[in-house]
Amino acid sequence: MSVWSLRSYNPVVKVLAPVPAMIVTALSRDLWTPAVFAVIALAMLLIGGGLRGRTLIATIAGPPLLVVLLTVSFGVWTDPDLVDHTTALLTIGPFTLWSGALETGLATGLRVAAVMLLALIAGLTTDGTDLVRSMIAHLRMPYRIGYAGFAAMRFVPRFRRDLEIIRLAHRVRGVDGGRGPVATLRRYNGYAVPLLAGAMRHGDRVSLAMEARGFGAFATRTERRHVPLRRRDAVLAVWLLAVCLVPHLSSGALG
Repeated sequence: MSVWSLRSYNPVVKVLAPVPAMIVTALSRDLWTPAVFAVIALAMLLIGGGLRGRTLIATIAGPPLLVVLLTVSFGVWTDPDLVDHTTALLTIGPFTLWSGALETGLATGLRVAAVMLLALIAGLTTDGTDLVRSMIAHLRMPYRIGYAGFAAMRFVPRFRRDLEIIRLAHRVRGVDGGRGPVATLRRYNGYAVPLLAGAMRHGDRVSLAMEARGFGAFATRTERRHVPLRRRDAVLAVWLLAVCLVPHLSSGALG
């Protein structure tokens, strides 16, 4: 796999390395800092994320739409007494839109978008099972907790499949609660009991299977697949830490 592909990096590094940048972004109060982090994170996702289809469209269009939404929302909700010293951009009856309110909304939107994009570096390029394996191997997470996470992740697609089977069974039996939100709520209430019963049966089978295989009998356990730490992981961690200095250097140069 190419060195440019984020999927080839250790999951733990991708989760932990962006945290300092997220903290710097969340604590910033200017427009420049979150904008820099948002652009860098988006560029990393577009270059190395291997995104396609709806995921690619959502990654490109989602953050700008979120920024616009928060900018307008804060422009309307911000207390006028806090920004009445700034320029009045629009006045409609008793309502006045101040430039300071829009700037506050823009800064908030950029911070939220930047933190979201930094989190998506790991979220969109990491396999959950590899993350758990890496945490067991490199963070010394107890394997009992890790394999409980494996079991939980396996439950999600099973729940989806069981729900579809229950829906088809209700349809075959002619169970129709009508249309509208109330009918939908009643219909899903009818799905809840058989879905819960199936989950309990599946949980019993999983626990018996794990106990039969000696799960938890030893302090350590071998892994079928290893997720190693490599030089490229150290480079990625150093790069994301170095990025934290960019806004300070840029603001100093601008100053």
